[in-house]
Amino acid sequence: MPKNIVLTLTGRDKIGIVDHVTSVIAGHGGNVEASRMTRLGGEFAMLMLVTVSDSELSNLNGDFQSMRSEGYQVTLLETESDSKKFAGWLPYEIEVTGADHEGIIHEISHHLATQNINIENMDTSSAPAPMSGTPLFMMKGIVLVPPHLNFHVLSDELEEIGDKLNVNVKVGMVK
Repeated sequence: MPKNIVLTLTGRDKIGIVDHVTSVIAGHGGNVEASRMTRLGGEFAMLMLVTVSDSELSNLNGDFQSMRSEGYQVTLLETESDSKKFAGWLPYEIEVTGADHEGIIHEISHHLATQNINIENMDTSSAPAPMSGTPLFMMKGIVLVPPHLNFHVLSDELEEIGDKLNVNVKVGMVK
């Protein structure tokens, strides 16, 4: 019976990390179902949903020991599908843009948590503005909203928070 594993890896960036990790997974008959990978500063971060047979799970974990001894943090966490947990919830896309400053992510995520809204994914970045070089903040994500929450109320509340933070907030249906 296949197991669902969330694999995380963090450590110094170098060429060949993805090749090495996926080679180990494939060597145990595993499959990468979904993944996210990025370089943050000089570090590399990887997050994967992997399926592997129950009989290969401990061998898979053992084969990552060499990477751990090189200083990489590698974890394998068994997980189960929770597709029923959010049945009937509505997916919305949230985009936030504006001048970068402290607290933007916290204010938005705090409001979502108080409304019992689940963050499915969230990407944030900062880049210099083309003309002025001022750091610009960008956030894009998908949230799952309980069916009883009104879209217009949610959108208006997030726009109000955006006004307070001096950023633009857009909420829309997932395309």
